Amino acid sequence: MSQYQQDIDNFATLKAAQKGAWEGISPEYAARMKIQNRFKTGLDIARYTAAIMRKDMADYDADTAQYTQSLGCWHGFVGQQKMLAVKKHQGTTDKSYLYLSGWMVAALRSEFGPLPDQSMHEKTTVSSLIEELYTFLRQADARELGDLFHQLDDAKAKGGDTAAIQSQIDNYETHVVPIIADIDAGFGNEEATYLLAKQMIEAGACCIQIENQVSDAKQCGHQDGKVTVPHEDFLAKINAVRYAFLELGVDDGVIVARTDSLGAGLTQKIPVSTSESDLAAQYNAFLKTTPVNGADDLSEGDLVLKQGGQLVKPERLPNGLFRFKDNSGFDRVVLDCITSLKHGADLLWIETEKPHVGQIAEMVNAIRKEVPNAKLVYNNSPSFNWTLNFRQQVFDTWTEEGKDVSAYDRAKLMSEEYDATELATTADEKIKSFQADAAREAGIFHHLITLPTYHTTALSTDNLAKGYFGEEGMLAYVRGVQRQEIRQGLACVKHQAMAGSDLGDTHKEYFSGEGALKASGDDNTMNQFDV
Repeated sequence: MSQYQQDIDNFATLKAAQKGAWEGISPEYAARMKIQNRFKTGLDIARYTAAIMRKDMADYDADTAQYTQSLGCWHGFVGQQKMLAVKKHQGTTDKSYLYLSGWMVAALRSEFGPLPDQSMHEKTTVSSLIEELYTFLRQADARELGDLFHQLDDAKAKGGDTAAIQSQIDNYETHVVPIIADIDAGFGNEEATYLLAKQMIEAGACCIQIENQVSDAKQCGHQDGKVTVPHEDFLAKINAVRYAFLELGVDDGVIVARTDSLGAGLTQKIPVSTSESDLAAQYNAFLKTTPVNGADDLSEGDLVLKQGGQLVKPERLPNGLFRFKDNSGFDRVVLDCITSLKHGADLLWIETEKPHVGQIAEMVNAIRKEVPNAKLVYNNSPSFNWTLNFRQQVFDTWTEEGKDVSAYDRAKLMSEEYDATELATTADEKIKSFQADAAREAGIFHHLITLPTYHTTALSTDNLAKGYFGEEGMLAYVRGVQRQEIRQGLACVKHQAMAGSDLGDTHKEYFSGEGALKASGDDNTMNQFDV
């Protein structure tokens, strides 16, 4: 017996026990509403999606072609439309996630207005967006199942075969998928991190990404001035997130440890070392120092460390920050990642300055010497100039191979004049295969784009405004938007139904029977799209 039929039977039994008091209640309608609201709480969602991520991680370990993907979403409607599109075009939501970008929360969701990615926005905005995203995904489920229920009723009324429709209901695939949620650097100390992590998990997050920057000096990973924290401080926050998962019963919650050390040349704090080989000593070994032979080598207020039996003075800036040694980023990244994985993190995020499979693979291979199953979440960032980067990579490869590149100016390869050239075509093929190549060669389990819908919103709005306020007038909207929605089969062309009017009509009929005042009918302009 299907769950749907079992629910009908259970509600029928419950109704009968009320001895006529529930005469206006239909067991079948109640069963429908129950199946349309499969997830009762955010914790239900977090537990469900955590299991999905763990399965996907195991699938990837067995076959690197089974990598996962996501796009950053800054509004529930954007996330909903993304997953509707994935399901429509791919036939399944399998291996597809949502990404919640701290950058987009800061830029688009703060009551202060647009902010840089520096953790200045209200931290509760993050958990609120998680809840909003899942509200819209659950509404997508309810809408699609509602359509199936109408089809089932029509088939029954006409005496048709209902088996295929019933099978679609019984085996319905939800739009609810994992969200990888950005908690920045934790928004404060480890207690603050724990409290916010709890809110995020209660809203539905099964995966939390945290970075090793100083919380009150946090910078975007693609900008300068990044300051990292000692390992002990970062591990305390990883522990805080794990405790939050365990407290709330999401025992298989996923933690992504992000390191910004590749582009971070500063630290705010020198940790206390008690032995030459402890984590603090390893962190301090990367500090840029000068030898101290006596008091004459010191100025007022200088600090002195003992390293390897020698006294050294760490280089300190006027703002009190300390410098790391030049060209130490690679080694610091590797140590960050190994340490994080050995102390509770599940996945890694290495923020790089360019999308280069070889560079990423070199770091991952070094990490895997200590942790063989290490794997990454990787930011396919819009901060990279993908066209220029890959054209230059091809240019450099061809140069090494001795191929004639005299027709190209490496510094100007972004120019449109190169778009039809062999070099540009080769570069585009490398961009196309980047995710599969990096999953296979560089240990990338999950590919995401942090803020794509920020850019698509700007681009589509620019194109519409250009035509609408120009010579095209209304044709700009009709030709560029509505006609495309109709021909490409976008459900949101019926915006009333997408916003819930059909669901509301159905519920009114459940509650009020023939006396329901419904929005549908002959005068509903949405009928114009039934073509």
